[in-house]
Amino acid sequence: MKNKFILLIASAFLISCGSKLAPVRKDALKPIVVTQPLPHDTDDPSIWIHPTDPSKSIIVGTDKDTDGALYAFDLNGKILVKSETLKRPNNVDIAYGLLINGKKVDVAVTTERESNKIRVFSLPDLKPIDNGGISVFDGELLRDPMGIALYTRPSDHAIFAIVGRKSGPSGSYLWQYELSDAGNGVVGGKVVRKFGSYSGKKEIEAIAVDNELGVVYYCDEQFGIRKYVADPASNHSDVELAVFGKGDFKADNEGIAIYKKTATTGYILVSNQQANTFMVYPREGANGDLNSYPLLAEIPTSTIECDGADVTNVNLGGPYKNGLFVAMSNGMTFHYYSWDSVQKRIDEQVKK
Repeated sequence: MKNKFILLIASAFLISCGSKLAPVRKDALKPIVVTQPLPHDTDDPSIWIHPTDPSKSIIVGTDKDTDGALYAFDLNGKILVKSETLKRPNNVDIAYGLLINGKKVDVAVTTERESNKIRVFSLPDLKPIDNGGISVFDGELLRDPMGIALYTRPSDHAIFAIVGRKSGPSGSYLWQYELSDAGNGVVGGKVVRKFGSYSGKKEIEAIAVDNELGVVYYCDEQFGIRKYVADPASNHSDVELAVFGKGDFKADNEGIAIYKKTATTGYILVSNQQANTFMVYPREGANGDLNSYPLLAEIPTSTIECDGADVTNVNLGGPYKNGLFVAMSNGMTFHYYSWDSVQKRIDEQVKK
């Protein structure tokens, strides 16, 4: 642990002295764990909950490089397993119970940017089950897949991947793929929807789905956070439900994490990347309006220029009795925080 904090302090010093990025604030939330560093460039984490023993849950994170991979970490930040080599994996998300060969399989799905594919791996072993990948944005001039979020439809448990890219046209920037058994233990994907407004200011990378509320959020960087229905079969699938966070961020609005206090309440946390903070919004909206998202709090964290984050409310044991918040940081690491420490900061600011 001592060595991990030395790495953290050294990274913060280099950032504050050698670039235009903001230094870590003195009142920043301190992590309980800083993971073992990866070889190249961390980008996005996702939490997999063990089905029988939550203390054995893992964090799956991307190492974004031509010679990159997915890595699984335990709750102490130790690397447990590495996937096969991937060509610049960008973002990753997790879903439970994809039916393959008559069996339910938990999966991690990542974008493989340099091959224009999404890749599907079984959990927790990170074994490929996609026969080399599912091609995305076929026929488009602008491809380069980056962001991804998985939606599990409550009515039939169908699983969909919502995929973003480096750049694309407004109105069809995001493509949604239904994942299914393609035979012989292989996962296939079929395009079922193209949607998503785009400001043209920078890019769309961070995407998050709220399965219970049936909505998807994505960060139109340097513009705001956009909200749509997640179900491609909805009569309102092309309707933008809300845009929020405009003017709240120093520069890029990035990684999105959704903390669920109940089935319908909680928080949406979005990385204020160049400020090293997270902006917090009400998951349930405000004043009876499901599409109203006033800023509740701004939480300074130890993470430097955070691209991606995830959170769970599940009791993982030890300091994580009310959940764990994980965020990527420069220095090739991920930082773990007790949810209780995040909630305390939110409560302090909401009461002011």
